[in-house]
Amino acid sequence: MIQSETLELLEWSRLCQHLATFAATKLGAFAARYLHPPATQPESLDLLAQTKEAYQLQTSLDTGLTFDGIQDIGESLERAELQGILSGEELLAIATTLAGVRRLRRFIEDQEDVPILKELVADSRTYPELEQEIHRCIDDRGDVADRATPKLAGIRTQIKSLRDRIYEILQGIVQRKGGALQQQLITQRADRFVLPVKAPQKDSIPGIVHDTSSTGATLYVEPKAIVSLGNQLRTRRRQEQVESEAVRRALSQQVAAVKPDLERLLVVATTLDLATAKARYSLWLEANPPRFIDRNQNESITLRQLRHPLLVWQQKHEQGTSVVPIDVQIQSYIRVVAITGPNTGGKTVTLKTFGLAALMAKAGLFVPAREPVELPWFEQILADIGDEQSIEQSLSTFSGHIRRISRIIEAITTPKEELQLDRLKVGGSQEFQVGRLKVLREQPDNLGQKATLREQPDNLGQKATLREQPDNLGQKATLREQPDNLGQKATLREQPANLEEPWPKGHATRTTPRASLVLLDEVGAGTDPAEGSALAIALLKYLANTTQLTIATTHYGELKALKYQDERFENASVEFDDQTLSPTYRLLWGIPGRSNALSIARRLGLNPSVVDQAQTLLGGASEDVNEVIAGLEAQRRTQETKAQQANQLLQQAESLHQELSERAKLLQERERELKLSQERSVQDAIAQAKKEIAQVIRQLQQGSQTAQNAQKATNALKEIAQRQIPAAPPPKPKPGFRPKVGDRIRIPRLNQTAEIISAADNGELTVRFGLMKMTVALADVESLDGQKPENVVKTTSKPAPAPTPVSPPATAVRTSKNTIDIRGSRVANAEIDIDQAISKAIEFGVLWIIHGKGTGRLRQGVHAFLEQHPLVERFKLAEQSEGGTGVTVAYLK
Repeated sequence: MIQSETLELLEWSRLCQHLATFAATKLGAFAARYLHPPATQPESLDLLAQTKEAYQLQTSLDTGLTFDGIQDIGESLERAELQGILSGEELLAIATTLAGVRRLRRFIEDQEDVPILKELVADSRTYPELEQEIHRCIDDRGDVADRATPKLAGIRTQIKSLRDRIYEILQGIVQRKGGALQQQLITQRADRFVLPVKAPQKDSIPGIVHDTSSTGATLYVEPKAIVSLGNQLRTRRRQEQVESEAVRRALSQQVAAVKPDLERLLVVATTLDLATAKARYSLWLEANPPRFIDRNQNESITLRQLRHPLLVWQQKHEQGTSVVPIDVQIQSYIRVVAITGPNTGGKTVTLKTFGLAALMAKAGLFVPAREPVELPWFEQILADIGDEQSIEQSLSTFSGHIRRISRIIEAITTPKEELQLDRLKVGGSQEFQVGRLKVLREQPDNLGQKATLREQPDNLGQKATLREQPDNLGQKATLREQPDNLGQKATLREQPANLEEPWPKGHATRTTPRASLVLLDEVGAGTDPAEGSALAIALLKYLANTTQLTIATTHYGELKALKYQDERFENASVEFDDQTLSPTYRLLWGIPGRSNALSIARRLGLNPSVVDQAQTLLGGASEDVNEVIAGLEAQRRTQETKAQQANQLLQQAESLHQELSERAKLLQERERELKLSQERSVQDAIAQAKKEIAQVIRQLQQGSQTAQNAQKATNALKEIAQRQIPAAPPPKPKPGFRPKVGDRIRIPRLNQTAEIISAADNGELTVRFGLMKMTVALADVESLDGQKPENVVKTTSKPAPAPTPVSPPATAVRTSKNTIDIRGSRVANAEIDIDQAISKAIEFGVLWIIHGKGTGRLRQGVHAFLEQHPLVERFKLAEQSEGGTGVTVAYLK
């Protein structure tokens, strides 16, 4: 059927082969290899939801879902149901599968935000008791264990005893008659213990000859002394075999009793593995989840940076060339897209890329394109790509295209209830439904034989049935006979000229286009250009009435004009580089393409006189059209370049805005923390002073009320006041601040810093902060260090007044809050600590820095840092009583 042909033309099987490499189990790989797009949109949405949740687990966890131990036990279940006896290895496979699915179920149940997967495993029964019974009766090698039954254990004990007795007797014979043996060893023939006796000395060890060597020089003799024991051993072994079969039969019956549930487990495991394989493949492809749109709601198809998945695989695994992505943007009212351009320009690859994207979305796969990925759910995806030429069937290129297009039209016009879902037939594989998953089993190659499979309910409540399909798709699969003489019945020119009526005759009139995607490569090619062009126009107009979207490639110039006659048509072209005379494989929308046949012919070395003659025959009108198209392409490239530059500038602006916002937030946070720290320091100092004053008062009250004691108390209070509330230094005379253009000043009432951009004679300044400009009075500003301005100085600066001498501050009290010890620190680390200490000691006006004497490097570094610090007025070495050269006293502004 045509849908199966489309899958083959789009190389869907190759994509499925790639997908299968990401599966973890044999069943998952098999399901991926023969993946078929579902028939309804709810199924696609369900599959897509599974892939999204598996993708979420794959990206958020280190390992994702694991499928250790899960095996294909389908054939074992079938044989158990037919009362067959399963082998130990098959029983072990069932046990490990039960354990693997149980681990999967528990893992999924422990996760969040995966409702679809939880629903999938919710009703799964893993029968731990059956698993335990299998492990009790079957050992790791697949043999029935002694612990399976007491009878079996007794039989094996007897077997061991008989073997030991036989070995003991044979060892005695070997020691006594070793000269008659070729080798002194004990071996077995036909499950009997024998000795290798030399042929000339066979009478020395009487017994039964079970075998001879190829030369006849050695006879393998079972001595008479162990014949009876050998018979007993064989009897016990038969008993052991019977008992082992009884154990395996009992286990097989238990498996058969729960076969439906085990099949359900198998379907669940395969579904999870397939969803995980899709997620891993999508992650590898760097693909994004699609969203199905409704074009009747004016939603547009959007596929940006769309890449061909098979070319991506070729690039990464087969050292192929870099993949050029394409952009697809199709408005809701567009029904037909005509892609034109030079040969080998990428038109056919564009068709296949879009077709595969639609199939991938329909099958629950992510699409290798940049977000957002928006496209319709297509009921049918039909393609005519390539050449169906066949000498055997007497088909020319044109005939092959017409036959395939006829099958496409049949599929489009067939009522939905009569549609047959395509079924994959690869080798001898047949497809049937198990639960919600299509499972494929190998069938005989005889296609005439019908598959005998039990009916399984599918997720829609129906039953999956298998119908015999003929092998020759070119004949019986065609829904109606086509005559070989295409000039008679199949000639499209014999149809009525009114293209608004459905065509061909005999099909029901459709009021709305069907949700079908049609891909046509080189439509109308292979015949007379005039007739081929007319045929292509008629066909595309018919498809515009009957399908949701048609994409066609062509070389016919007449198809380029359809856009200007019917708004449902759109032009696109593959870009061609005029400089290198080679295609760039980029897809351009809204611009018809140039075939560039003469340019390519000239580049490939065709005689220039021939090319010039061809250009003359072609005429100047065609050259004018090509020049117009070339101009449009150049204009488009310029616009794209400008758009990219604008986008880069926008990104830089956004980044800068974010950076400035973060810095402002950090500064505000630091200011708030500093204020809180200062408030806590003041409160702590007040509390400490109150405690010391209360203590002095208590001492005064408890002692004798003498003038001497009162004077001591007064002195103590003064000492507390000097220590906790150091005398503020006298106000420093501030030299007059003279603002000029370019200076940065502070506006206290706005709590903002600004830059002076102009100064007026009337005492007003024009300032700028951030993106804002404003005019402020001279009295409303001050310098960054708090100086008030005297008068405005314009752009020409005047000599600065002599600085007013600063009087030394009053004696400050040294406490733990205005003292920092940096001994043993490096200069770089000490600078950070000193800067923080200066911020905390501002209220005290002075900071004692203990740096020690040592080599003097730390002191030099501290002094260099203090010299350039904006909050330090001056500094000096401390008095000898306070540490001398090991301590520096910094006076703060």
